Amino acid sequence: MAKGIVIREAHFPGRAPIEAYGNGGFRFADMSHRGSLLCLPSGIYGWEPADPLALTAADFAKLLNEADKVEILLVGAGKDLKPLPAALRAALKTAGITADPMSTGAAVRTYNVLLAENRAVAAALIAVE
Repeated sequence: MAKGIVIREAHFPGRAPIEAYGNGGFRFADMSHRGSLLCLPSGIYGWEPADPLALTAADFAKLLNEADKVEILLVGAGKDLKPLPAALRAALKTAGITADPMSTGAAVRTYNVLLAENRAVAAALIAVE
């Protein structure tokens, strides 16, 4: 008997540069994704933080599980730079991760460069229109 459509968490099991962004999503690895992304050493995940304007450590649980493989976290906060909340900065620092907030466009460009250099980089990218 048919079970219907199975919806799974969006996940690309590898590291790939971001080819394009805008219109509420991203293109990478010859695919497109609508919504925000969390790019980690273990892969690229669909990411929907509870409140993109007030990020918390809970929004970064997957990242914190891989903290030993990440030195730099680029946070693409949308169209404009937004500072990270102090509690989030403290949680990342405790995990040994340096966080660098910037616009999503700047984060995509920087992520691609650091990825090409094989650096221990992760990115949290909030989708922009």
